[in-house]
Amino acid sequence: MKTLTHVNERGEDPRMVDISGKDVTERSAHAQARLVFPSEMARTLSEAGFMTAKGAVLTVAQIAGVMGVKSTSQLIPLCHPLSLSGCRVDITIEGDEAVIDCRVSCKGRTGVEMEALTGASVAALTIYDMCKAMSHDMVIREVRLMGKAGGKRDFQRIES
Repeated sequence: MKTLTHVNERGEDPRMVDISGKDVTERSAHAQARLVFPSEMARTLSEAGFMTAKGAVLTVAQIAGVMGVKSTSQLIPLCHPLSLSGCRVDITIEGDEAVIDCRVSCKGRTGVEMEALTGASVAALTIYDMCKAMSHDMVIREVRLMGKAGGKRDFQRIES
């Protein structure tokens, strides 16, 4: 089992990891979140083109996801601020679910997994916020890293 890099051997003294000795490489990450709507709500939103009194739900959520990516180091205490080279938030509707895919890239010394996870999460939270007047029975689930590249090792989630 690997050791934690943000604390000492006793699990104390939280700190930002020193990445100054790491090589600058191309890095990317893909995270996904799913938001499940109650069936009647999904049908109503679909018929309305995902427009609510608050505006265009999916468009606003995409923008919020990008803003979440850009704000990650301010939200997660030990994350490094990064100079991002790309960010894309795509939202598709699959039945009663909104599937949010957030892809982030940079050229740097540390990865962008937390940025991708934050972007997907913030987009899902935004959908919830924009639709909660209709129902509080929405469920945000399966916020997870789908893949990453660059750095010491690559990762790709294999779907079963």
